[in-house]
Amino acid sequence: MKTDAVKQIASEYSIDALKTIEQQLLNGEIPSMPIPGEDEGEQLTHVLSAIWVLETMETEKITLVQALRKMAGRVRNSIQPD
Repeated sequence: MKTDAVKQIASEYSIDALKTIEQQLLNGEIPSMPIPGEDEGEQLTHVLSAIWVLETMETEKITLVQALRKMAGRVRNSIQPD
């Protein structure tokens, strides 16, 4: 996952558009809008992360940068051993 790609996607697309792209990727279709990523798995990761960022911005009333930092923290915590 590339944070810059998530930031770009979250800045350019709405949650509804991203959910449409998510379904296209899950169905093995080519996304109707350009999504950065080396393969479908990376594209899906970027889309799901951007959805999470946008939803977090809405519910917590925070900025894009704050939501991205929060997401990066969650990722770091999930891969660090206890």
